[in-house]
Amino acid sequence: MHYVYILCCADGSLYTGYAKDVDDRFSHHNAGKGAKYTRSRLPVQLVAYWSFPTKSAALKEEYRIKQLTRSKKLKLVEEWKD
Repeated sequence: MHYVYILCCADGSLYTGYAKDVDDRFSHHNAGKGAKYTRSRLPVQLVAYWSFPTKSAALKEEYRIKQLTRSKKLKLVEEWKD
């Protein structure tokens, strides 16, 4: 499986990424070994993730989410929690 996830950084900003293993990637982010963006915004919290059968589908969704406004990303997170 392939995953798209959203993290909430310590400064309140949101980060969207792709991973094959969400737990491992989340650990890397919090260890300061993840994306450059999150390294200076630690710690991060995993607030939502979605699974996809193919890498292509996941990367398309990651791109789509990254184009959304902050408020729309927060709405996605709330919908995921329900």
